[in-house]
Amino acid sequence: MLKDYLLVFFISMVPLVELRGAIPWSQLRHLPIVPSYIICIIGNMLPVPVIYLFARKVLVWGKDKPVIGGFFSWCLEKGEKGGKKLQEKAGRGLFLALLLFVGIPIPGTGAWTGTLAASILDMDFKSAVAACMLGVLLAGVIMMVVSFAGVSLF
Repeated sequence: MLKDYLLVFFISMVPLVELRGAIPWSQLRHLPIVPSYIICIIGNMLPVPVIYLFARKVLVWGKDKPVIGGFFSWCLEKGEKGGKKLQEKAGRGLFLALLLFVGIPIPGTGAWTGTLAASILDMDFKSAVAACMLGVLLAGVIMMVVSFAGVSLF
């Protein structure tokens, strides 16, 4: 069982998969939902401060490098354009917009992407982490409900 919980923890840390994949996997393995949920939240949130503090710096550093420069520049431009649009639409509701962006479990939205966007938008650290945390909690609840419904069908 410990092996299964460790795998749930590591799955929840993987970009794009995150807890959106880890919670359903835990239910397929018939693990108790509450411990799985807690482990997924911890695993999903662990990279957030590192992403916030270093992702933009790494992208700026790499934008003029020969092999990776084009991709890194594209990521920065895309993030800044998307961030400006989000900020214009959300205005003072940027915290809520980030929370919902992270919290609604669809592909491409999650703690990794949301934290990178917050970093590019120069959102303050505490607000960014809090919005991501609440979004991850929301996504976890949604995935638990979906997983329960899916498991009960089989």
